Amino acid sequence: MVKYVVLILILGDICLNVTGQLSLKYGMTRIGNFSLSLSTLPPVFLKAATNLYILFGLFCYGLGFMVWLIVLSKAEVSYAYPLISLGYVLTAILARFLFGEAVGPTRLAGICVTCLGVFLIARG
Repeated sequence: MVKYVVLILILGDICLNVTGQLSLKYGMTRIGNFSLSLSTLPPVFLKAATNLYILFGLFCYGLGFMVWLIVLSKAEVSYAYPLISLGYVLTAILARFLFGEAVGPTRLAGICVTCLGVFLIARG
C-alpha cells in the first residue's frame, strides 16, 4: 500500500515540476526578448518577479519540493529520484505541442532511452 502511495506522490511531484517548468517558460516568453547585460537584468528580474505565470511556476516548484520531502521520507532515493526523469519526457513532449519546440530524432531517441530506464527502475 505504501509503495503505491509513494508512487502517486512521485507522479504528483513530476506533474508539479512539469507544470512549473512550462509556466516559467511561458512567463518568460511573455516578458519578451532582451539583451544579456548587467544594465538590462534588473528590469527583467523585476518583470519576472511580478509575472503571474512565473509566480505560479515558482509556486508549483515549491509545492513539488514539499511533496518530494514526503517521498524522501518514505522511499529509497535510488528508486524515487530516477523516476523524476519522467518529467524530462513530459516537459519535452508538452513543449513540442505548447510552444512548437523542435523534438527531432536525437531528442526522441533520448526520450525513449529515458523511458526505458524508468521502466527498468520501476520494475526493480
